[in-house]
Amino acid sequence: MLKVKNLKKSFGSFQAVKGISFEVGKGEVLGFLGPNGAGKSTTMRMITGFLPPSDGTAEICGHDILLDPVGAKSCIGYLPENAPSYRTMTVTDFLTFIAKVRGFTGSEVKSKVEAVLEKARLTTVRGQTIETLSKGFRQRTCFAQAIIHDPKVLIMDEPTDGLDPNQKFVVREMIKEMAEDKAIIVSTHILEEVDAVCTRALIIAHGEIKADGTPNELRSKDPSGKLDVVFRKLTMNGEEAANV
Repeated sequence: MLKVKNLKKSFGSFQAVKGISFEVGKGEVLGFLGPNGAGKSTTMRMITGFLPPSDGTAEICGHDILLDPVGAKSCIGYLPENAPSYRTMTVTDFLTFIAKVRGFTGSEVKSKVEAVLEKARLTTVRGQTIETLSKGFRQRTCFAQAIIHDPKVLIMDEPTDGLDPNQKFVVREMIKEMAEDKAIIVSTHILEEVDAVCTRALIIAHGEIKADGTPNELRSKDPSGKLDVVFRKLTMNGEEAANV
């Protein structure tokens, strides 16, 4: 459902992403794992068409993001880091606006809004303005806008960052509930996220893929069997890794 082909991105002389390729199929939840500054968000912005690549491309449900951006984006649900919203709107008004932007009309707008309010556990705050919500509810509101058109590919950048344990649990449960019929990417630097929701993990550092496999396959790369040890070794430079 999603094919990433040799994506590269340079900012002047700095190469932030150095030729990343991978695929995500239906029913997979891929943890895009790496330290801050690894190139995760830049890669996601290129996949979703928010940032043009210096080279390479991404194919979403058969649509090339460069050659057919409208077709590709119609298949994507995107929850960016620090997800934006219109803070003076109520939750219902915001989701109604998004449904109309997505091309829904008439009674279909209301049915789509009602469905995502239920799915994102937002019914109790539907009449509140977004600016009055806790961070967890704001995050869920932005999650709802990302899935209102029932996309086949869902891409989330740090979806639980800064949330309390209860809110993290709710967001992770929502991701797992949707995983069966979608291809999902969850970008994170939180190792517990991998065990909580991911069927597969891809570790990126310094703009390059360092490992790709199930959580258990990644653990097998070190005698300790600890994911945090494997992560440190793969994301540090050679000299630092030798001292771990």
